[in-house]
Amino acid sequence: MKNIGRRNFLKKTSLSAASLYLAGSVGCSEKENNLSGGKYMGDFSASKLDTVRIALIGVGARGSGHAKQLASIEGTEIVAIADVYEDLVDRSVTSCEAIGNERHGDIVRYFGDENIWKKMLSEVKPDAVFIATNWRNHAPMAIEAMNQGAHAFVEVPIAVTLKEMWEIVDTSEQTQKHCMMMENVNYGRDELLYLNLCRQGLVGEILHAEAAYIHDLRFQMEEQERGTGSWRTHHYAKRNGNLYPTHGLGPVAQYMNLGRGEDQFNTLVSFSSPARGRKAYAEKNYAADHKWNALDFSGGDMNTSIVKTTLGKTVMIQWDETSPRPYSRLNLVQGTKGVLAGFPTRVALEGGIEGATDSHHRWAQGEQLDGLYQKYEHPMYKRLGALATKMGGHGGMDFMMLYRIVECLRSGSPLDQNVYEGCLWSAVSPLSEASVAQGGVPQKFPDFTRKQWKNTQPLNIIL
Repeated sequence: MKNIGRRNFLKKTSLSAASLYLAGSVGCSEKENNLSGGKYMGDFSASKLDTVRIALIGVGARGSGHAKQLASIEGTEIVAIADVYEDLVDRSVTSCEAIGNERHGDIVRYFGDENIWKKMLSEVKPDAVFIATNWRNHAPMAIEAMNQGAHAFVEVPIAVTLKEMWEIVDTSEQTQKHCMMMENVNYGRDELLYLNLCRQGLVGEILHAEAAYIHDLRFQMEEQERGTGSWRTHHYAKRNGNLYPTHGLGPVAQYMNLGRGEDQFNTLVSFSSPARGRKAYAEKNYAADHKWNALDFSGGDMNTSIVKTTLGKTVMIQWDETSPRPYSRLNLVQGTKGVLAGFPTRVALEGGIEGATDSHHRWAQGEQLDGLYQKYEHPMYKRLGALATKMGGHGGMDFMMLYRIVECLRSGSPLDQNVYEGCLWSAVSPLSEASVAQGGVPQKFPDFTRKQWKNTQPLNIIL
């Protein structure tokens, strides 16, 4: 070191960073230039289905809610349910049958083996498969479902690795089957309102957004044999990056039309804080010889990633499922005429908001936003909001998402979220892990659309 001049040192370290950057991008570039042999799925419309024959894989905490809500939607038939555990299958079959509709009266049950879902797909041949299992099963199950002739609907994230995401894209294009990551937050009332406000131009040109998933989930470590904590805890121990980006990122990406005609994800840098909280929690709550205390928790408590788009706009994405603090997704979008923000919901526009504020130096929030809701409430929420709130699921967003999926399949309309969006939003995880491991070196986003995103229509304000 003492023999290297400052200029040469900077040159050498810059070249080292560049070599790491290029090394991480080579596989993506090769894949982007190698067409799948199928057709682009950006605005894909499948053939209409009068009745959507549905099978579910995984009916634990999340999947059981999907089963019950899907059974209540007109035009669906629950034909099969698969899970490793018989009691979970029985519970969901009973809840579907209790809907009181004869179309759910002959549900085939599959259980007892980790691969029993494959038998279900080959025997039942459903129109659509809903997957709510642990993260590492999402990609193989979605790929097999499409190869068996079904549309695949996958819980977040759509996959864990970039390789899996490319396989999902290729399979969707080759089979001409939908593969949608079910990002339910895009159907929240405030998220839909903000989408409409952005489309109406109230915040001007959007230059920056902030997204997050900040949710203290340490209590899930008590789920040691079954349940989310039994497998998710191991991810915290082995991976260092943003492991769960899509709840915050999905809505702001659609506000900004990222991946749809106007702009695209380009590069990402990422940094993690030290890993402290999980280890301290395990030591406090479990015996010294407990399996959680045998883990070396290497994932930082807080991860912060910054995305730079092709037009130079920025998106900050944070993730923290460990620290003791209130829940937040941030949900902030900054434009040339004002800002929209969440947690709590608040708006500031240049010149103020009629009947609420007189300038952008003060937030309008609470009852002061009533006028904006009345004028700019998303038309889809006006149509479905009351029913969705009644049916529940994170305040109704789950039901509205499922209702829209069925509605699109029955009408032959494009889905609100395409396969490329699911992969782009999920790609933050492996890219952030690579950037953190390399000391914050920028990572290039794969172009899962193979340069066809410019021809994809922005998401409409759906009526």
